[in-house]
Amino acid sequence: MKETDVCEVTCVEDEKVNRLKSIIITQNTSKVADIFKALSDQTRMKIAYALTIEDELCVCDVANIVGSSTATASHHLRLLKKQGLAKFRKKGKLVYYSLDDHHVKQLIEIAVTHQLEVEERD
Repeated sequence: MKETDVCEVTCVEDEKVNRLKSIIITQNTSKVADIFKALSDQTRMKIAYALTIEDELCVCDVANIVGSSTATASHHLRLLKKQGLAKFRKKGKLVYYSLDDHHVKQLIEIAVTHQLEVEERD
């Protein structure tokens, strides 16, 4: 018999469901989803990961790391900034980006660590 990953009967725990629905509805999950959407792009994920390793990088360095033009790197960095994942500072004619705070760094590090563990299991 084939094992299925769907409940075979309907069983709703009303108290638990109502409690969780009231908690979830007060959170802005669409903004959180936007964070993951920004990180779902492979180039932006590479940039974010590079910024977990090196605290701050110039746009030119980011472009070379990910193998893109500075315009493309700049575009990706602006999107990360718009989503609250990165910040920048200008020093003369150079622009340096870093991750916004330690939460973003943890998020990236946890995702990378998780993926490595999944690969080890497979």
